[in-house]
Amino acid sequence: MTYEEVRRDAAVKVYIAQADVSMEALGFTEHSFAHVTRVAEIAGNILKTLGYPDRMVDLAKIAGYLHDIGNIVNRVDHSQSGAVMAFRILDRMNFPPEEIATIVTAIGNHDEGNGVPVNAVAAALFIADKSDVRRSRVRSKDSVARDIHDRVNYSVTDSQLLMDVQRQTIELKLTVDTQVSSVMEYFEIFMKRMLLCIQAAKRLGQTFHLTINGQSLL
Repeated sequence: MTYEEVRRDAAVKVYIAQADVSMEALGFTEHSFAHVTRVAEIAGNILKTLGYPDRMVDLAKIAGYLHDIGNIVNRVDHSQSGAVMAFRILDRMNFPPEEIATIVTAIGNHDEGNGVPVNAVAAALFIADKSDVRRSRVRSKDSVARDIHDRVNYSVTDSQLLMDVQRQTIELKLTVDTQVSSVMEYFEIFMKRMLLCIQAAKRLGQTFHLTINGQSLL
């Protein structure tokens, strides 16, 4: 079974779509197919760039694609709910136990509240998820003035995750419109995520750096 087969699964499509409906009702940014596809591709690319086997790359993509399905249950502890749901999905699709364990572990550890980058897939997923900050995730410009999360996401006009294998670095490079949100507001809501990205990069034998508007901040 492959990443593309998981993407085509009818039940998976329903769970991702409904999870995003719940997130919209709660006032959160976009968590639908655009987000999970981007996270899947970035997570896979991280491991591919670092020379991990193709199958491990595919497992990282699957973890990225399924990582937010737990939002269909509740935003609270959604990483644990999503891990249990992913177990049922992957078991139904006859994935080997070893691969299920790897994916479920990654999903169960992707939230900054209690997650730990316990293996390479978990580390790649964490960095990919927390680096997806962009204007297009904001559902309505009307919410930008009153919601700090929407304001920070809307302020990011360009976001790139860059890797330098020789220097062993992973860099999140952001262009922020400071007329919309200050750099300080970014750190107000994302500092813990960035510190955990440092841990995740270390798990992969890399160092993590954050650059905003050309200034190196981590």
